[in-house]
Amino acid sequence: MTRIDVVDNHGQFTHLERRALRDIGVECEIVENTTPPGEIDADGLVLSGGPDSATDADAGGSCGTYLDLGVPVLGICLGMQIMAAERGGEVGPGEYGGYADVTVEITDGDDPVVGSLAPETRVWTSHADQVKAVPPEFVRTGRSEICAIEAMADESAGLYGVQWHPEVAHTERGTEVFENFRSICER
Repeated sequence: MTRIDVVDNHGQFTHLERRALRDIGVECEIVENTTPPGEIDADGLVLSGGPDSATDADAGGSCGTYLDLGVPVLGICLGMQIMAAERGGEVGPGEYGGYADVTVEITDGDDPVVGSLAPETRVWTSHADQVKAVPPEFVRTGRSEICAIEAMADESAGLYGVQWHPEVAHTERGTEVFENFRSICER
């Protein structure tokens, strides 16, 4: 059975990410973001959202080191921002702020995580912070009227990020995002 662990960045929806993965038949546990990389034994990782800012020096604990484990990684909200910051992108405050129901345009229909949602999807997302510039090797895969980078990917490295929360009921087709990520982890 495929195992995808959720790295806990202390977000309010972390338990929903684990449940969403278990609901699609994935073995899943929540692990603290301070877990040494050598103790992680999974086919993929989800970096959860959380209340911190990716620009804080201690945000995300060891998350940056998990990007080099050689397994696919899906960053959600703060998880995506940590990924961007660690790989040389730019993260900063969003102009919109708090949670909102947003229409995201999928800009890369071939992306293995969000491409199947094209041409657009409705999501529940927060923009207190957001990715302002994708890191080298990454491409933008989704955008909205309030955020230029709603999703990004470095497919060759197996790194994917979404600003929104696919684990909550307010997001249309959120389960599909997790199913797509599971498929990547099973390759």
